[in-house]
Amino acid sequence: MTDPTPDGWQAVDRYFADTLVGHDPTLEAGVARQRAAGLPAIEVAPVNGKLLHLLVRISGARRILEVGTLGAYSTTWLARALPDGGSVTTIEAEPEHARVARENLDAAGVGDRVEILQGRAADVLPTLAGGEPFDFVFIDADKQSNTIYLDWAARLGRPGTVVVVDNVGRGGAVADPDETRSDVVGTRNGLEMLATDPRFDATALQTLDAKGWDGVAIALVV
Repeated sequence: MTDPTPDGWQAVDRYFADTLVGHDPTLEAGVARQRAAGLPAIEVAPVNGKLLHLLVRISGARRILEVGTLGAYSTTWLARALPDGGSVTTIEAEPEHARVARENLDAAGVGDRVEILQGRAADVLPTLAGGEPFDFVFIDADKQSNTIYLDWAARLGRPGTVVVVDNVGRGGAVADPDETRSDVVGTRNGLEMLATDPRFDATALQTLDAKGWDGVAIALVV
C-alpha cells in the first residue's frame, strides 16, 4: 500500500468530489462571496458537506442545530437535506460572517429554512432551552469550547439525536500528549467527553481531503 502524500490525497479528494458531489454553481458562488468578504477559508470540504447532507437524510432529522456558521457553506448542505417544514438554527459569533451567511442562504434558496442567531455560542445556547429538541447537531466552532457545545447538544437533543463534531484530528496533533495548544487541548477534551459521558455513544474518523489531515467525530445521544 502506498503511503499517502498531500498530492496523493488531494488528487483522491478531487476524484471523490468530482465523481460523487459534482460542481454546484450556487455553492461555489457562495464560497466566492466568502473569499471576497475576507472570511477565512475554513468551510468544510465538498465531500464533507455531502456527508453532512446524507447524515441528515439518513437520520430523518427535521430540526438541526449548527454551532459555527461562517459563510453558510455547511448550513446550505444541511438545509437542502431537510424535508418540508424542517429548519436549521445556526449560531455565528461574527456579525460580518452572519451577514455573508444570510446572503448566501438566500441566494441558495434555503433562507426561509434557516434562522441565524448572532452571538457567542456559549451565551446563545442556553436561550434555546425549553424548546422542541433538535434531531441533529453540527459543531464547527472554536475548539476550546467543544465540551460546552457537546453538553448543550445533549441537553437540547433527545435520545437518537445525531451529533457531528468537525476538525477533531488537528493535523495529527490530537494524539500528541506533548501538544498543549488550546485548540488541540479543547478537541482532546471533547473527545474524552464523548468517550466518558453516558449521554453519548461515539466514534471518530481521520480525514484526508481538500482541507488537509483532520477528522470528524460522530455521536448519538443515548
